[in-house]
Amino acid sequence: MTAKTERAAAIRWIQAEMADYGLTMEELEAAGCFDPPPPPPPPPAPPPVVCYRNAAGQSWDGQGEMPDWLRRAVNAGQSVEFFRVG
Repeated sequence: MTAKTERAAAIRWIQAEMADYGLTMEELEAAGCFDPPPPPPPPPAPPPVVCYRNAAGQSWDGQGEMPDWLRRAVNAGQSVEFFRVG
């Protein structure tokens, strides 16, 4: 079946359904059948870039408050730069 004949068959099916249910174009329009589709959702945000990591695999991207594991290490005398990745 070509696209043209499939389209014609779909139109005939829609017309038959409308006749079976007594629907008019005005009723379909009022029901929102011809409204444009909603826009697609925005793509997910990329994962944060890890700037600091310890041997246990805990990480921090350098944004916001310093995490407890890093604060404890700094308070114990370790440099923040020791945990810098890259």
